[in-house]
Amino acid sequence: MAWFTDRNCFLLAVTFYGLSTIYSVFLWRKGFRRDDWANYLLLAGGVALHTFAMLKRGLTLHSCPVNNLYEATTFLLWALGLASLVYALLPKFKFICAFAAPVLFTVGVFALMPSLDPPHGPKPEFSGALRSLHAATILQAYGAFGLAAVAAVMFLVQQHDLKFHKLRALLSFLPSIQRLEVITTRLVVVGFILLTIGLVAGSQLPRKDGASYFADAKVIWSALLWLIYLEMLVAHKFFGRPARRFALGVIVAFTFLLLTFGITNHFSVLHN
Repeated sequence: MAWFTDRNCFLLAVTFYGLSTIYSVFLWRKGFRRDDWANYLLLAGGVALHTFAMLKRGLTLHSCPVNNLYEATTFLLWALGLASLVYALLPKFKFICAFAAPVLFTVGVFALMPSLDPPHGPKPEFSGALRSLHAATILQAYGAFGLAAVAAVMFLVQQHDLKFHKLRALLSFLPSIQRLEVITTRLVVVGFILLTIGLVAGSQLPRKDGASYFADAKVIWSALLWLIYLEMLVAHKFFGRPARRFALGVIVAFTFLLLTFGITNHFSVLHN
């Protein structure tokens, strides 16, 4: 069927993310006082459709689907959604889906903009395993940073409830603030390692004549992002930065990533 395209499958996935977001609002109002699989299943349905859309695009192109901004963004969201589902299977982490769903929905709506997905030529450029390693590790790093931001939001919510002596903090199914701090830190470490691998792999890719790797807008932006997360980790682990300031920094850094990702791609010679 002509309607059954990869973009329409992704549209259905975003619809499921939207339904999960709406359901999440009710979970927030209830304070997560009961074990509820409905939201998990809604998000799982979205990730399943999302996976099918990516597979369909990849089989059509005969390559890893990361050839333009739409494909890169959907890969990022897929990594975040899959990681959320895995973490939600752990004790007391099921409701991480309620925090991940709004991110998946809002960024998914942005990714559906037609200008982000121009038509491919008959043979899209694809340079093999090294490029796949570069793209996959970079995008998975973004997914880890996104999930860290979700955990940081959960940390701030739990800390706020405890600070104001709200009963729902004691009855909540959210993990303890100590565990959320550990999870946030570990996710940032994982994302930082993946980002480092991706940047090193990218530096080894063939470039157009006269194109400088270190003068490219995307590379400069990625290096800045690398330094931001390095500073946060060092300040938190070795200089005693408070957990609240660290959590706020993780959220701000990921927001910066989302807002500037497309802009730097547009001005990047190497990525266009």
